[in-house]
Amino acid sequence: MSERRFVNPSQPQTLYMATILCYWDAVAGLLFGVATTSALLAVFTIIGLAAGGYGIANEKRWGYGLAVIAAVVQVLGLIAFGGSDVIKFPLLLNLFFDGALVALLLHPMSRDYQRIWFR
Repeated sequence: MSERRFVNPSQPQTLYMATILCYWDAVAGLLFGVATTSALLAVFTIIGLAAGGYGIANEKRWGYGLAVIAAVVQVLGLIAFGGSDVIKFPLLLNLFFDGALVALLLHPMSRDYQRIWFR
């Protein structure tokens, strides 16, 4: 029988924290909105992060790819939305956490683990 989970503590800490940040960003996007130039991008980002986090926790390649794309779209949308104001306080905090998510997902430990173990 297949076991489904929302987090997987047996994964490397980079993927484990990336999964938690995916869920956090998806919930925060639902509650507070996503800083982007398009409502369609905001919906894609929220759904992509939530589904990507679930896919990563269950060691699915599509989940990792979706999470990476959604996280990069979120960072680029924030930069496009904020412009030069992205380095000021409210948006800077968003940029910090969104950039941390991209860094965790693209970390060599995360990439190697998903390349070897994900199906």
